[in-house]
This record gives sequence, C-alpha cells and structure tokens, in this order.
Amino acid sequence: MSKVTIIGGGGVRTPLVIYGLAQARLGISELVLFDIDQERAGTIARLGAEVLRSFNQPFQIRTSADLHEAANGARFVLNSVRAGGMSARARDERIAIDNGLAGQETTGPGGAAMALRTLPVTLAHARIIEQAAPEAWFINFTNPAGLITQALTQNTRLRVIGICDTPIELFHRIAEALGESYNEMAFDYAGLNHLGWVRHVYVRGVDVTERLLKDARLLRQLYPSDLFDPELIQALRLIPTEYLFFYYSQRRAYRNQLRAGATRGEELQRLNQELFSQLTGEESGEALKTYRRYLSRRNASYMKLEGQGGSALSTPQKEDDPFETATGYHRIALDVMRGLTSKEVREVVLNTPNNGAIEDLETDDIVEVPCDLDQDGPRPRRTGKLPDSVRGLVLSVKAYERTIIKAALSGSAAMARLALLEYPIVGEWEIAKDIVGKLTESDPQYLGYLR
Repeated sequence: MSKVTIIGGGGVRTPLVIYGLAQARLGISELVLFDIDQERAGTIARLGAEVLRSFNQPFQIRTSADLHEAANGARFVLNSVRAGGMSARARDERIAIDNGLAGQETTGPGGAAMALRTLPVTLAHARIIEQAAPEAWFINFTNPAGLITQALTQNTRLRVIGICDTPIELFHRIAEALGESYNEMAFDYAGLNHLGWVRHVYVRGVDVTERLLKDARLLRQLYPSDLFDPELIQALRLIPTEYLFFYYSQRRAYRNQLRAGATRGEELQRLNQELFSQLTGEESGEALKTYRRYLSRRNASYMKLEGQGGSALSTPQKEDDPFETATGYHRIALDVMRGLTSKEVREVVLNTPNNGAIEDLETDDIVEVPCDLDQDGPRPRRTGKLPDSVRGLVLSVKAYERTIIKAALSGSAAMARLALLEYPIVGEWEIAKDIVGKLTESDPQYLGYLR
C-alpha cells in the first residue's frame, strides 16, 4: 500500500485525479491534499470523497497544511500549484495585452510571469520533499511544465517527471479525424512543452502523413478551435500542437482577445468563483453534478476565445462525462504512475532530460518526446535532428527558458528582461522592460524575486 500527495490539492482538477487513482487501483492507501487554502482543499476533499463512493472507498482522502507531514513517506508526489491563484494569471495576461501581445498563461509574457512567480515556490516545496520523501517520484503538472521540470531536475535531487496532456490530445484528435482506432496508431513527435510537432502518423504500421497533410478538411478537425490555416500546416509539413497558435498567429490571438474584451484567465477566474460559491453548502450528490457541469463548460470553451473571439464560456451543446474522457491530465498522470510501478515497458510522451533524444539540444535540457517508461523510470527515444523550419524557434525558446530560470533563481530583474528579449514572442527591449516593471509594480510578491 502506498501514499500519494498532491501539492496544490485544492485545485479544480484534483477530483479528476482522484477518479483516475481510484479507477487504476494502484494499491493506494492514502491521498493527502496539501494546499495553503485549507478551506478550498476541504471542499475538494469532500468532492473527492463523493467520487470515491462509486468505487467503494478504495483509499482515504485527507487534507494537510504541513507539506512535510503531507508528503512524509509518499511514493508519488503530484505537483500542481498556481502561485498567486487565478487572479495572478488574469493580471499577467492583462499586462501582456497592455503591451500589444496576447495574454496566455504558459506562453508569451504571461508564461514568463508565471515562471518567475512559481519557480521559487516550487523549489521551496522541492527542498521539503527531498527530506520528507526522498525516494518518491515527483510528477510535475505545474505550468510552464517543461520550464518548471528543467529547474527541478537541475536544482534538486528529486526523481522528477514532467507531464502534459497536449501531445496525446492531438494524437487522439488525429485518430478521430482519420476514423481510426487510436490503439492501432503511432506518432513521431518531438519538441518542447507547448512547442511540439507531429512529424509522421502511422496506422497499423503504414505512414499516412501525406494523406493527412493533403486534406484541408481533416486538418481543420485537429484542434478545439479553428486555429491554423491548413496551408500553414502543409507548408511546414508538420502538425503543430495547439499552443503554436501563440507563435504562428500571435497578432490574431491578440485581436481576438481585444474583441472579446477578456482573457482566458479573466473568464476562468469568474467561472471558478462561481463554482466554489455553488459548492459551499451543497449536498454531496448535488456538488458532484455542479462540478461536472463546470468541467463540461470549461472543457468546451478551451481555445475558443483566442481562436474565435467572443466569450469562451457559453454553455456547451453537448455535455460528455468529463470523468470518462480519453485524455486529460488525470489520464496521463495515471499512465505515468502505472508505468512507474510496472516491469512492462510502455510508451508515454513526457518532459524529461534530453540525453541525446533531440540532437540539437543539450543533454540536460528538458524536452518533450516519446519515452519508454517502466519501474526504472523514463528513457527518451532518439528523434534525431529537428526540421529546419522549427529548429531556430526551438533553440530560441530553450535559450529563453534557461535565462528565465536564472532570473527566478537570482532575483535579477535585468536577467528577466534579457529572457524576454530572447523570447521570440516578445523580442523587444522596451517591451521587456515595461513588462518586468509592471510585474514588480503590480504585485509585491515579485519584489522578493526581482530587483
């Protein structure tokens, strides 16, 4: 029997993880939710207990405000924090828009701000886990996932794996567009977190990439919104993950946000406030229905605001059970945990040290590539050199990631400005200076990190 700890256990996706843990039956005896907001963690724990009732209570859930106690002896520590909460995300995204750039939490100025705010918190947590659970696998959900994972692997002794559901979400969409079984398909994929591309698609061993690239109708079905011109994908001869929208169509995303009069963070802040207001005092059965409606609404609105403009939070026409989706953070987290407890090797796309997988990057750079995973941990598969059309972008984004990590660790505002100058989405000194200045002016929390 084993113990699992979630750092940031009061997060809105935690009940999904609880559902996955119960479904997987990994021999878990106890799940501990650590969160600085104990009231919110308690609400999520009650919701999680309701989720477990359909599984005949396979393990116990409790909350803790003491991370050392919460993680002591844990086999897995899941890291899912949002330093500053959704209000900080909304503010960061608004600062980006005020500087003529799209506001997004993991790319552009919003991603840089999130990294600066989150890294000191995450590394402080990591120091505690090194003492409380030195043998645990530390599974990082926290965004920007690749950047945070790189800081953790290079500055702690933890056994760290970074996860993101973006690649597998695209894989499933490709399978659905082609009308094929996902289990009979394979995907050649490489890149960084939120900066990756599918290079080849195989169905029962046959390369069908050319067929897919030639069909504009199929290409438009691969994303939650109409993000990419099929001619762009055909010119690249690569299928980008949806976050490349903020690189390839930055101005369009910005204009759509202006038209909508909001950012995703601002709308989710309102939606989350509404959720927790409704959950307070609700009976357990009704609370679970409320939570399902919330997830359906949130999932259906994904990338709609940035890709189309207008409000992203209209009521979905079709409400699938969000617990039973084939993808999502809870699914990939469970795939990873199953892999780490098994002798059987499985393929999972992970954020992990490069170790030669992508020839263009350093050995210790965190990359997002298919890995062979078993109880001995992940082993990245070699993917060779990056295509010429994306190599420069990947190298410049990785340079930015290295510099923003240095800025967060040193507290140097000058280093933060340099990182934004290196970043392709920003790339201008005056904008970099203004963004860093507004961050430190708007939130005293940054004053402890940047000087």
